[in-house]
Amino acid sequence: MTSVIGPHNGEHGVSGRRPSRLVYSEAPILIYWETTRACDLACRHCRAEAHAERDPNELTTSEGKALLEKLRGFGKRAPHLVLTGGDPLKRPDFFTLLEHSSKLGFRLSVAPSGTDALTQEVLRRFKNCGVESISLSFDGSTPERHDGFRGVPGCFVRTVEAARAARAEGLDLQINSLVTMQTREDLPEIYRLVSGLDVMRWSLFFLIQVGRGQGIREITPEEVESVHNWLYDLSKEASFAIATTEAPHFRRVALTRMRAEGIPLAKIRETSVGRGFGIRDGNGIMFISHTGEVYPAGFLPLVAGNVRSADVVEIYRESPVFKRIRDTAQFGGRCGRCEFRETCGGSRARAYAAYGDPLAEDPACGYQPGEYGLQLVNLADE
Repeated sequence: MTSVIGPHNGEHGVSGRRPSRLVYSEAPILIYWETTRACDLACRHCRAEAHAERDPNELTTSEGKALLEKLRGFGKRAPHLVLTGGDPLKRPDFFTLLEHSSKLGFRLSVAPSGTDALTQEVLRRFKNCGVESISLSFDGSTPERHDGFRGVPGCFVRTVEAARAARAEGLDLQINSLVTMQTREDLPEIYRLVSGLDVMRWSLFFLIQVGRGQGIREITPEEVESVHNWLYDLSKEASFAIATTEAPHFRRVALTRMRAEGIPLAKIRETSVGRGFGIRDGNGIMFISHTGEVYPAGFLPLVAGNVRSADVVEIYRESPVFKRIRDTAQFGGRCGRCEFRETCGGSRARAYAAYGDPLAEDPACGYQPGEYGLQLVNLADE
């Protein structure tokens, strides 16, 4: 994922509760379209198991344009559209699709790979097409560490160059970093690297063991909690927003620490963390694969329908997959008992990867419900 933006008002609640700001049953906030799985990198953790050649069953140019037009059916306010891959630049028609997206009024982000294809001219074309931001990845603070994960020598240097070129073109920049047992000790150095690149956001992706990532070790729940507290401390000094991907329990840590500091909920909602409350796999998030399959998230391979045979808006609003995953009353284990389940909700993708059940508890969170000795109010009610 390349960004987290704030929820908007007017959504409907579930399970008989009164309408909540934290439920996104009518429209997603973020739509990710995996335009292709082709990529010239060979990342060790790639969920898509991308390879160099394009899939002949990818959505065609005309099908892609039709999809974009259907996505405008979510309402007057267009969701934020993230064009990702693989590497979207592997599609010869990518700029045709990008220009069509812009004409339709989407807020646009692109998630390219750090390869020779990502030139200054390409970044300038992004900007001219209305792209607001791009995301790049650093999974190590040195060429040896980063290139070891990405599988291609020189990727680190090219990514640094692309980051600086993107800012020179006026594009906002998000840096994504992988959190695993192998990268944990390097995170402070990666933070120092990111701090020198004039970014808008640093997003830390906590590994989900899918795709090629099945062979990589996750950090323990105790280490997750330690990293969350470290990130909250950093957020007080950083010149950019700090976010997590597939680790929504960071919101619990940030929320409780801000409440302990006496910050009112109205102010908390205005923070970069607060604007993401409630957004999670399938609730404000939708992922569309290169072949048109619709998932609650890229790391949660539960097919809810296909845009070639069904209306994408109806899939999001009415499919059993999306409706179940949005209903926190159906969550099991600790997530189902947790007082933070609306704000956080756990990673549904990690629950599925670990237990084969997207409604199970998130095993990366070590919190025991009620441990803080209080029941926080529903953020929609205060």
